[in-house]
This record gives sequence, C-alpha cells and structure tokens, in this order.
Amino acid sequence: MQFASPHYLWLLTLLAPMTAYYVWRTMQGGAAIRISTVAGVLHAPKTVRHYLRHLPFALRAAAFALLVVALARPQDIEQNVRTNTEGIDIVLAIDVSASMLARDFRPDRITAAKEVAGSFVADRYGDRIGLVVFAAEAFTQSPLTTDQSTLQTLLARIRSGLIDDSGTAIGNGLATAINRLRESEAKSKVIILLTDGVNNRGQIAPMTAAEIARAQGIRVYTIGVGTEGTAPYPAVDIYGQPTGDVVMAKVEIDEKTLGAMADLTGGKYFRATDNAKLKAIYDEINQLEKSKVEVTERISYHERFLVWALAALGALLLEFLFSNLVLKRIP
Repeated sequence: MQFASPHYLWLLTLLAPMTAYYVWRTMQGGAAIRISTVAGVLHAPKTVRHYLRHLPFALRAAAFALLVVALARPQDIEQNVRTNTEGIDIVLAIDVSASMLARDFRPDRITAAKEVAGSFVADRYGDRIGLVVFAAEAFTQSPLTTDQSTLQTLLARIRSGLIDDSGTAIGNGLATAINRLRESEAKSKVIILLTDGVNNRGQIAPMTAAEIARAQGIRVYTIGVGTEGTAPYPAVDIYGQPTGDVVMAKVEIDEKTLGAMADLTGGKYFRATDNAKLKAIYDEINQLEKSKVEVTERISYHERFLVWALAALGALLLEFLFSNLVLKRIP
C-alpha cells in the first residue's frame, strides 16, 4: 500500500495536543451537580460507566486519525511484470588433449580454460549451454541445459585423459558441437571452440565441419591457447605417466585454419597467450552474443480511502451513541 497524498499524514501530530488538553481538562475536575457531601458514595463500587468514561474521547481521536488517513488517499498497487527472454543456444567445445597440461597458463591451460568457461557460464542466465570435449575423438559432456549448477559440476570434471588423447580432432569436436545444436530452435546458435594444437586426427576436416555450421546458421568463435614460441610441458614416461619433470616444447597452433573457420561462419578468431587474455576473450564474446530480454511492466492503482472514511464515520457514530445513551450525563 502507498499514499497518493502523504503530506496530509502530518495532521496526525495534532493528536498529541488534543490528548494533552483532554487529560488536563479531566484532571481539573468540576461537578455537574453541587451536593453537601459525597462521604456516602466514596466507597461505592465502580460501575461499567466509570471504566468507559474515556471511551468517547478515544473514539473521537480514532475518527480523526482515520479521516486523516483517508485524506492521504491510501492505494493498493497491483504490479504485473512479464519478461520475455530470447536466449541463445551455446556449445562450449574444449580441447582436452595432453598438450592442454602445458604450464604457460596458471596452473595449466586446461584448468585456466575451465575456470574462465565457468565464469562465462555464470554470466549467461537464461541461455541454454552445452559442453563438448575433444582430443583424438569427441564426446558430449553435457547436452544443452539452463541448469547452471549441473553444468558447472560437469565442467569441473573435465580433465586431460578423459578420452583418447593421442592427437587432436578439431573437426570432430566441432561436428559433435554442431550435432548438439542440430534440433535447436533458438534464433541464435553459437559454438565456442578452444584448442591449443592442430588437427591431426578424426574423420572430419575442420573446414568441412565449419561449412556444415554455416549451413545451419551457427556462428563459430575459435580460440587458440598457448604462449608464443615454446612452453613448459610436464614430462611423461613411456607409459604416459607424469615423471615430475618439465620439458620445453614448441607451441603449434593452426591459426590459419581456426581463423578461416570463424570467418566462414560469421564468428571471430582469438589468440590467448595467458590467463588474463583468455578471460578478456570470453568477456568480449559475452558482449558480442547478448541475449534479448524484453520486460513489460503494468501497474494498477486501487483507491482505498473509502474504507478508512467509513471507519471514521463508524467511530463518530459509536462516540455519539455512547455519549448520548450509555454515558448520558445530567445537564
């Protein structure tokens, strides 16, 4: 509830001097009939009229307060808000090959990619997001969903070695992500593909997959992760187990192909050389792919002053009846 004319409420402060005057006048006393002595009635039992003697004033004060509230025009507010969200379907395709364990990112590439992707997911309220991982083969980690809690859990479970990592199948990774969007009815469909290598495995060429994406109206943003030159990699033994040593190896990213894939589908290619750059890339994509949110708000006001005015009238009527019937005085 709100008041259309709240300044009238200041009139309620007049109740204080009214009450003070009534108390002062009551304490002054004054008999209606003079008699020689009241000794005979000093110890007479008090009747109900004695306890109700102040009721007329209380009713009069209540009537005044109710009228002031009615003057302030109390109103009920009915607010209807309708939100229409035109979300975007997004699939994150993340490389989990062994090279993603390189330590040119803190603490390594795959952990940095997971952390930044997690922040990106948290900012995409209302969008459906899916998750695909790929190395020598591709795998759907999560179908399209708006359940951010489940998606974050599945994202945290990504690790190198989750699937066959004897190579990098960029084309297969993109094709699997496209398949997740195949039945999507969203007006905007996006794939963010992150890799640190070159396509050397798989049955589908990256550009072939990009052509399929373009045919289905899917924009592909590609991200190449890795520093310039060489990067430290954890050494492994002949059984593929880490030895604890670190070796320096050349960073090889097929930027030409990644750029061509993005250009073909209307997306954009980015190169991330450290954690800060990677976060900035996801922030830029977040700005480029904004969901459309339309909010319609309708507010209705319902006047309620009549209820308060009738209550004041009722209080005045009760005061009149008590004063002239129940508490009638001798003139």
